[in-house]
Amino acid sequence: MTNATMENHFTQISRVDLEELREAFDKIDIDNSGFVSDFELQELFREASLHLPGYKVREIVETFIAGDTNKDEKISFEEFVSIYQELKSKEFSETFRKVLSRRDGIYSFGGTSGVSCEGTQHSYSDEEKVAFARWINKALAKDPDCQHLLPINPNNESLFSSIRDGILLCKMINLSQPDTIDERVINTKKLTTFNMRENIILALNSASAIGCTVVSIDAHNLMAGKPHLVLGLLWQIIKVGLFADIEITRNEGLITLLMEGEELDHLMSLSPEDLLLRWVNYHLSNAGTQTISNFSSDIKDSRAYFYLLDQIAPQDEDEFHLGVKIDMTGLDEGNLERRAELMLQEAAKLDCRQFVSPHDVTSGNSKLNTAFVANLFNMHPGLQKAHINATSLEGEHIEAETREEKTFRNWMNSLGVSHVNHLYRDLCDGTVILQLLEKVKVPVNWKQVNSPPYPFLGGNMKKLENCNYAVKLSKDVASFSLVGVGGENINEGSRTHTLALVWQLMRRYAVMVLSDLGNGEKIGDQVILNWVNNTLKKQRKDSQISSFKDKLISTSLPVIDLIDVIAPCTVKWDMVKRAEKGVLTNEEKLNNAKYAISQARKIGARVYALPDDLVEVNPKMVLTVFACLMGHDLKKAKR
Repeated sequence: MTNATMENHFTQISRVDLEELREAFDKIDIDNSGFVSDFELQELFREASLHLPGYKVREIVETFIAGDTNKDEKISFEEFVSIYQELKSKEFSETFRKVLSRRDGIYSFGGTSGVSCEGTQHSYSDEEKVAFARWINKALAKDPDCQHLLPINPNNESLFSSIRDGILLCKMINLSQPDTIDERVINTKKLTTFNMRENIILALNSASAIGCTVVSIDAHNLMAGKPHLVLGLLWQIIKVGLFADIEITRNEGLITLLMEGEELDHLMSLSPEDLLLRWVNYHLSNAGTQTISNFSSDIKDSRAYFYLLDQIAPQDEDEFHLGVKIDMTGLDEGNLERRAELMLQEAAKLDCRQFVSPHDVTSGNSKLNTAFVANLFNMHPGLQKAHINATSLEGEHIEAETREEKTFRNWMNSLGVSHVNHLYRDLCDGTVILQLLEKVKVPVNWKQVNSPPYPFLGGNMKKLENCNYAVKLSKDVASFSLVGVGGENINEGSRTHTLALVWQLMRRYAVMVLSDLGNGEKIGDQVILNWVNNTLKKQRKDSQISSFKDKLISTSLPVIDLIDVIAPCTVKWDMVKRAEKGVLTNEEKLNNAKYAISQARKIGARVYALPDDLVEVNPKMVLTVFACLMGHDLKKAKR
């Protein structure tokens, strides 16, 4: 598309709309390539609040591919704007609707960053700034390490400067996923610029470990308080915490939401957002009122919220709850913004007036309303006394996510692939695996890939074709050892076969960095092991290991000693327990492991393993820890 054409397109779209489209595009364009794939178009539409039926999305994709002069099936921002204008035209007027009205409080600013084109304009939502500031004020009000920052004034730019020293980010990560960061590692006293930068690096690497995408964010930009990056990272961290328990293995009360004739496996495959919507509709149905289909246009009149609050409010006083009576007379208020305020006053009775203002409700701010509903669910699910039909679940088994599965899932999400909520169900169409293969430099011909949404009839065959292609590339190009693994195993969600493939993808990702730093040298397990022992030996450390199964690793001392060699004077030895008399207890080993993992992240190693992996000497995860430390050391040496 020429500049002249682009200029004409821009004159037909308001500046605010254009900024919103750019913001939505940038969120999907995780790798900042300037393009999104055709299969990401539906997700891009959702992010831009363009709600279209699946068949219409497929028509648009087919039309785009037919007219794609580059034949790369990649969509640029300019092409997306062109599609937007097509949808706004008279031909599509009956099927197109933009759910969110023009938002007030959108702020724009120019600037250049290392990951954007020169002159790129970013925008941020004042509503999000206010909502996040108030949530943080409430969540961390009693934290002694944050008293110099709190309360954050939501009405100015204080939120963006409050994350400069990294302490608040580290605390928010631990709030969302407890014990992710060993707080002994956080610099809290006599902060210098270097100390603050260490905290930011610790926060970024820890955020990555819990599944946040941080590939376009660095310490410099956060210390500068760049609004769009600060809000983007905070939203990811907050969302991880809000959604943590919206999962059947964490909250079996959700089984109540099974519909008649529905398989449990389908319910377990739903995303947290879909489960939240079903949870709301469950209560609305019980209230005998109309259900909703989204958290944007359908909640603007506050009616659904009034009935939801009435259903989940504790009715009877007991030792844990005081009975709460929801005043429903607010439904008689004709002014929608005033009605929303009355609704939020009722939510305050449940200590749940967070994330939204009356304007956020009436304008249909989807992100903040989703957060509001998630907080309601976490505080008052209202499913405790629900009757579960045991007969319908006969023979069903709910298996909790293992630590290894969670690590793999968080690693995938941190890379910015299509979001993975359930390791096996979300990989069964092959597209995520193909995206991961691209991340480890295996070329993927996306013209051979069937893109979602899949047709009702024959859809699984399309998914199986993708899986067969993914396994073929893994064997033939990546040279993975996948004996007995076929596309059908991935398509069926076989735990053993899927883990075998995913582990080799993660391992290749870990050593790929080493190969790049080593000028293409092939890096194997023995090379990493030799580096560990040679590095320790040079500094006369006695914690040598014979393999990645060595029992000494359970003490974490080899890892801590290695960190001390790579980054001298960073280890606080009074925090480390050595087995000077006898052996370490399990508690002492775990404390060492927590310290080792957090300290590794603090010096800049993006470690995904968990402390328990060191204590239990999980050789797969132990390998990734040492590989990440080796990569960090080699990168530092090349500077």
